[in-house]
Amino acid sequence: MKLHEYQSKRLFAKYGIPIPKGDVASTAAEAVTVAAKIDGNVVVKAQVLVGGRGKAGGVKIAEDKAAAGTCAEKILGMEISGLPVRKVLIDEAVDIDTEIYLGITNDRIAKCPVIMASAAGGIDIEEVAVDAPEKIVKEHIHPFLGLKNYQTRNMAVAIKLPERLWKQFDDICQSLHNVYTTSDATLAEINPLVVTKVGDLLAVDGKMVLDENALDRQGDLEQLRDSDSETVEENEARKHGLSYVALDGDIGCMVNGAGLAMGTMDIIKHFGGEPANFLDIGGGASAEKVAAALRIILKDGRVKVLLINIFGGITRCDEVAKGVVYAIDEVGVDVPMVVRLVGTNEKEGRELLSSAKLSTASSLVDAAKKAIALAA
Repeated sequence: MKLHEYQSKRLFAKYGIPIPKGDVASTAAEAVTVAAKIDGNVVVKAQVLVGGRGKAGGVKIAEDKAAAGTCAEKILGMEISGLPVRKVLIDEAVDIDTEIYLGITNDRIAKCPVIMASAAGGIDIEEVAVDAPEKIVKEHIHPFLGLKNYQTRNMAVAIKLPERLWKQFDDICQSLHNVYTTSDATLAEINPLVVTKVGDLLAVDGKMVLDENALDRQGDLEQLRDSDSETVEENEARKHGLSYVALDGDIGCMVNGAGLAMGTMDIIKHFGGEPANFLDIGGGASAEKVAAALRIILKDGRVKVLLINIFGGITRCDEVAKGVVYAIDEVGVDVPMVVRLVGTNEKEGRELLSSAKLSTASSLVDAAKKAIALAA
């Protein structure tokens, strides 16, 4: 789950990372009030969960509180990459001497977190990684030992940070690691972390991504979710405990188990088809949950055929079949369906589908080929 800049920076501040003075505003009047509390120029920044805010006109400098209100009025309500701007962040403008990148994420190959720093801050770090990877310094963090002082010192030396700032840099790195671990984040990023003209370090921009699978133990952070950044289908799927991701194809997929869902999409692609979505109904799915999954898939007007692939273990095949029949009666399915059921109560499930005159498949390959033919 992505957090807005203002949300990320509030978390940073909670853990001791220095951030500019400022606050968030939902109206031009609120922007004026916030700006009035800040001496000097302010930066008015659109709060949307996409990049390219500056190029889209979503970041403006204001010389006083009246100008801040005018800028906020122009930015609020605009759309950036299809997302509406509902809030702006009013921050004090900072005299910047140097920009640094600092971030922590998971290194799946090393199987531990990695902290990264670069003197090429303020720009897309992915571009730096491609064009000049030698400019990014990395230190892997032992899951039990944590981030050590010598590691942050190594990074400070590598990015040529003045020695007088090493202690503050270490404090910020330790705090970033702390917020990363305690928030169950998959990314905690400061870009840029700036050296100001007066010689201090300041987190001017921030980004955090939280692990969706850990939100059950992060109740307060779950409340920060921005539903504007997700599709209607994704929001509905989450309400029903379903994992759903929209794709670009025309073969709707409903599968139990993430691994089986990935395998199903691979088989579809292998035989020349294009999956329209990833949808995992999970284990022990009830008829109501299956019906909800079908409704979500069928909201996508591009879907020409629906492939259901169920391996019955905890999830009983007859329950899935009941859900399919129930959804057909309730929603009114107007696309052909191919169903493959294998496992617990398979026979009962097939009988229910046969009575509803639905096409069944003997194997996943058979199901994929039938679905592709129907979508052609």
